[in-house]
Formats: sequence, structure tokens, C-alpha cells
Amino acid sequence: MTHAPIDPFTPAVELAAAIRRKEVSPVEVADCYLARMDELDPRLNAFCHRADDDVRKAASAAADAVARARSPEDLPPFHGVPLPVKDLVDVAGWPTTHGSAGAGRAPAAASDPVVRRFVDAGFVLLGKTTTSEFGSLPFTESDALGVSRNPWDPDRTPGGSSSGAGVAVAAGMAPLAHAEDGGGSIRIPASCTGLVGLKPTRGLVTNAVVEVEGLGTGGVLTRSVADTAAALGVLARHDPGAWWSPPTPRTSFTAALETELPAGLRIGALIDSPIDGIPVHPACVAAVDTALRTFESTGLHLVDTPFPLPPAGELVAAFTTLWNVGGAGVPLAEPDRIEPHNRALRDAARAIDSWSYAEGLRRTQELSRRIVEGFLAGFDLLVTPTMACLPPLVGAWRAGTDDDPLRALVNSYPMGVFTSVFNVTGQPAVSVPVHHDEATGLPVGVQIVAAPWREDLLLQASRILELAHPWTTRRPPAG
Repeated sequence: MTHAPIDPFTPAVELAAAIRRKEVSPVEVADCYLARMDELDPRLNAFCHRADDDVRKAASAAADAVARARSPEDLPPFHGVPLPVKDLVDVAGWPTTHGSAGAGRAPAAASDPVVRRFVDAGFVLLGKTTTSEFGSLPFTESDALGVSRNPWDPDRTPGGSSSGAGVAVAAGMAPLAHAEDGGGSIRIPASCTGLVGLKPTRGLVTNAVVEVEGLGTGGVLTRSVADTAAALGVLARHDPGAWWSPPTPRTSFTAALETELPAGLRIGALIDSPIDGIPVHPACVAAVDTALRTFESTGLHLVDTPFPLPPAGELVAAFTTLWNVGGAGVPLAEPDRIEPHNRALRDAARAIDSWSYAEGLRRTQELSRRIVEGFLAGFDLLVTPTMACLPPLVGAWRAGTDDDPLRALVNSYPMGVFTSVFNVTGQPAVSVPVHHDEATGLPVGVQIVAAPWREDLLLQASRILELAHPWTTRRPPAG
């Protein structure tokens, strides 16, 4: 039976419900997105690995399961819904490049725990999406995977390092996408491409190993708060094999959307850059103003308490001590082919002995505690720009890199200056697209930060903004 044409921008939870009601087949859904990929990806470059035969085989099996199911409730929550995986984690039978020309291309023997949770939830894996090499930069422009482009303006970056994930969802090549965040890599592409991107609390979502001493964590990029909540419920499962993992939450994240924010919450703001000398674009300030006015109009309490950040030098030193080793553990077939900035990071990491590294890690934990305790004393939620800039033009990061490869990271500071601090602290943070810049037509995200384990507050606050400033019907020109 052929059903009505599928809207590729349908939220994932609605798509799953339509599959359970037999209004659409998983095969039709997969074919829709594969056709979108054929049409759009040659220009936008979201996918670095396609396995269309695997996708169709999994979709056919999902369709058979729908036919056999006695009740729709017998099916997992996202049964038959396609989802691509960022090319930093393993999918059994597919290669993992880590965005590097130096990595091997042998198929992975087993899937990462995050991928297994997606499969258990019924998702059909839709291929792998582009990333910067080792996820170390907030854009993908590399010899290994090419240039990923923003559907809102293909001359600009979609952010990163979950570049392909943001492009795929924003352009309607996937209903949602797996992403990873070690310094802003979920929230930055969310802001650049007009999506919702939530970085969970450190330890809530576990991978096969703890990534970059706990700076990194997994999540998704979506179009709606409801999709984010439902997907987080899939990922936030107790993992007895992990170094640390909390119990599975007793209350679903979706249920949090059915309740209002508690009365008396203290909502603060941080608008100036945590690093002196980095200006904040007026559109990014306007996004914060929009969010604060919306919260105030619903009766929430705004506070003028300054956010007690430590000196910028301490923040940068804490982050880079750990960031230098971000490529550790990646199996390299041709180490000489890694990109110059990552060679420089590797050299810097190898110049530090293990004793000094352990001392740096200890100082980072002490710094994190100071920041979190200051946050708890003054706020329940903190609103900041997601980025200090609009999505940069493709290639803008290259200035000065011929003389100093690490300029690639310094040139990226305006993109990650507001996000990376909360990877250090491990606090949950979300970017939502509350604003559009009139001059460029580009989406602009605002970041909301909560205390550890309070993803419920982030989801409730995000839902308030989504209702006040609907964004799910916006479509990029290249989509």
C-alpha cells in the first residue's frame, strides 16, 4: 500500500506515531530520506558514509515487525524512524574515520553503547555524518571529509563538530541525528542551523569509554523540544559497565514537558564573553534579550546576580590541558596524515608528563567545583548566547594557520566561548533557535544552562520559548 507523501520535516515522535498507526511504512520513510540525501547531500555534504542497502534491509525488517505486532505498544518508541550517527562512534560493520585521513577504514567489530541504545529504541541507522578531525574544531572543512555547508547559507559553516548531524536535520535529510559534544559540538551546530541541541549532564549518557576526561558526551540534534526529550529518554540509561553512570531516571523527560517550571526559579544572564577581547554579535545579544523577555512575561523571576567565572586564563588552561589529548586512542593507519592543528595538539600533549597531566586534571576539577558552587548559589537557570558570532564563512578559520596551526582553535573561540565552560563543569545546557538575524536570515540560538541533573528544567524552559517563538516550521533555503 502506498500512503500520502511524507513531509521530511515531520518531528521524529510524530513520525514514530504514524508508523505505529500504520499510516506510513518504515520502508517509505527510509526511501524518503534516502531520496533527500541523493538530492541535497552533493551540495551540503552531511554524510560521510552511506550504506543504503543496510538502511533498506533494516527498514524492511521494521515494516515486518509492524505487521506482526499485536499492538502498537509492543513496538519500541522510535520504531522505524531513521537516524544517522556521527562518525566519531562505532557502528558494527561500518568504518569509523573520526574525520581523519589518517584513520583506518576497517569496519568496526561492535557498536558503541550509544548506538546500541538507538537500535534498541527502534531507530533505523541512516549512515554516518561528517565531523571535524577527532571533533576538535567547530566546523568540518577537511581533506578527509570535505566541506560541510550550512543549509541556511551554503557559503557558511553549519558549526560542529557535529557538522553533518546539523546539516542533515536542518535540510530535512533526517528527522533527528546523533551528535556528540566535548566543547559545544551539539549546541554550536544547533545555533548555526536553527535546531534544538541539548548537552546532557556529565555521565548521564555513556559511551564505550569516558570521552576526554568527561568533557564529551552524547546526545541528539532535533527540530523540537519534544523530540529532544524523547530521545534523551532513550540515551539516559544506567550503564553498569561504565566508569560512572547514574541510575536510569525514574521520571521520563517527556513527562517534564507536561509540567510548568517551578515558581521562584532564579534566572540569570551572562551576555559578555567569558574571554576578554571577543565581541558578542548584536544578533546573539538579541537572542538572549528575547529569551529573558519571554521568561519574564510568563512570571518567572530574573536576577541581576553576576555569574562568578574565574579568570579567563584559568578557563583556557583547564580546557586545553584536556583538549590536547582528544585524539588519544584513535587507531591511525597513517599518523602523518592527521591535520596540522591536531599534530600540534598531540605534540603539546606529549610534552606533558603523566604527573603534570594528573595535576592539571586535578586543577580542572577544582575549577569546575568553584564554578558550579557559584552557579548554585546564584541561579537555577542561566541564559547566554550560544555563540558570540553568526555562523562564519567557510574558510574563515584559516587566517594565520600557515604560521601557527593552533590559530585554527583560537580563530574558533567566538563559536565556543560560551559553550565550552559547561563541558568543564559538566552541567547540562541546551541551545534553542529563538532568533533570526534580519540582515542575513540566519538562525541564532540562545543557550540555557541548569544545575547538574536538571535536564527537566532545561526542557521546560525550552518548551516555553518554543511555544512563544515557534521555529519548527522554518525551512532553510537549501532544504
